[in-house]
Amino acid sequence: MSTPSAGTARHHPIARLTHWVSAVAVLVMAASGLRIFNAYPAFAPKGLPAFAWWPWEGTPAPVWLTLGGWLGGARHWHFAMMWVLVLNALVYLVHLYHRGRWRTIVPRVNVWRDALEMARYYLYLRRDHPIQGKHNALQQVAYTSMLLCGAVLVLSGLAIWKPVTLGWLTRLLGGYALARWWHFSAMLALGALVVVHVVMVLTVDPYALRAMTTGKYDAERWSPEARNARPFSRWFPRKVT
Repeated sequence: MSTPSAGTARHHPIARLTHWVSAVAVLVMAASGLRIFNAYPAFAPKGLPAFAWWPWEGTPAPVWLTLGGWLGGARHWHFAMMWVLVLNALVYLVHLYHRGRWRTIVPRVNVWRDALEMARYYLYLRRDHPIQGKHNALQQVAYTSMLLCGAVLVLSGLAIWKPVTLGWLTRLLGGYALARWWHFSAMLALGALVVVHVVMVLTVDPYALRAMTTGKYDAERWSPEARNARPFSRWFPRKVT
């Protein structure tokens, strides 16, 4: 698989634009969603026993993590940003399909073997960085999982938003209470993946920030594979000989 050299763009402008729009939209939706959740911080209907799949029934999210100030304000933020996120995701998916970039993200048949080798490398159980393309196997699993979380968020969000009109979808997800749980759990999973993604970028491949901003990336000198980089090690570019 070819890798970009100095002076070439690692990411298409559409990929860069949709990436940062998604980052802002997900942050706003998560914060406003937590404020909506705090209006009734439980999943079991009133009068019924606590929801068995959520051990923190009745515990609201910290106020500093929320956005909107009140239930109505949070709903305005949540629904406004929902359309931004959905339209942005459609543009990105069309771009992935049209440019064939999905091949760099969707895990291959032997992804678990390659992911295990990456994990062994990060744990200092192997010496050299595994050979990778644009993204390593762990990144492919993480990015595909993010897309799946997004799909669950959209479907469960629709089930909660229109439980009568889309009653078949609400029932498919186990009912209104369980649809809320799916929505909340997918948000937590997506948030965890985003945190891991940011930490890995900052500690393993900080040059990816430039690539995602300007598009420029010298894979022969900056890539983790070229630098044999692990978290918090070998941040400087590979010397040209």
